[in-house]
Amino acid sequence: MRSWGAAVLLTAAVTATSLTSGCSADRPARTLAPPLEELVDAGPPSYDPGLEAAAAVLALVPEEATSLSVTDFDQVRLLLGASLLTGQDPAPVRERFWRRADAQAPLLSEGLLAPVDAELAADYGFTRDDVSWEASFTGPAGDGFVLALRDDLPMAGVQRAVRDGVGPLAGADVDAVLRLVTVGTTDDPEASWATSEELVALVGPAAANATYVERDCLDFDQAFGADRSTLAAVPADDLAALEPLEMFSVTLGGELATVRLGSGREDAFERMRLAGNLPATEPELGLGFSQGVADPIGGRIGFQMPDPAVAGRLTRERQLPFAVCPS
Repeated sequence: MRSWGAAVLLTAAVTATSLTSGCSADRPARTLAPPLEELVDAGPPSYDPGLEAAAAVLALVPEEATSLSVTDFDQVRLLLGASLLTGQDPAPVRERFWRRADAQAPLLSEGLLAPVDAELAADYGFTRDDVSWEASFTGPAGDGFVLALRDDLPMAGVQRAVRDGVGPLAGADVDAVLRLVTVGTTDDPEASWATSEELVALVGPAAANATYVERDCLDFDQAFGADRSTLAAVPADDLAALEPLEMFSVTLGGELATVRLGSGREDAFERMRLAGNLPATEPELGLGFSQGVADPIGGRIGFQMPDPAVAGRLTRERQLPFAVCPS
């Protein structure tokens, strides 16, 4: 019995070896992947219209720019129940929307095209209501802006308005494929804000009504309209205890605002409470930003927005105590 069993096992082993050898001969030769050090760095991504507004525009903002302001009008329209509004709607309907937006939404812009809205509607077939989102930036090389237009807007009228130099469109460039109108942007992602991991982290990937980014802290006089030298001992000590701040962002949602200061901020709680001992802003900070919650590890401060429109105004006017420079 042992001899018979051994023969069976030997025959099976030989058969398996033959089958394996036959299959190996039919397989194509393996191609080894290149070593990791030989892989080419693709660099920062080009402009991607599929991203949320603040994330998408980074690839167009010149690297030397110092501040960025983004208002996502599509999100504002959604917030106010007017997602289908366009420049083709009657003027009274559009005007009613903007009155509501001014009173209820955290706007950082009322639309660069607002001063020439009537002319654009009458002669070129579009208005600020056809802008999906808008971004503006400042910097030592000059200011600039980006207008992203709705997907189904005919671009011929936009191109004519730019050629005719209507209002802020004078000197602008039009990309009819990407549906962008731009001034002062970069066409090289390697020379844009998209190269900075810190700036990319400040805007985040989520949708927002508006986003503000500053590559510096705020001067005390700017934030409070007061002279730092007049401060009493306690608030002066609070300012002196703050860590340096190289950049920050404010993201305004529907009811919540998020301040990002960069990761690892031991002074996050101090910055959140700073306004309590300092001169009042106008309007008061608590009307726009209240009930703060700090995250020192993530470097974030979360606020509720009792009045989103006030939060937008305070951000536009840079009256933001939590972002002041240390003394």
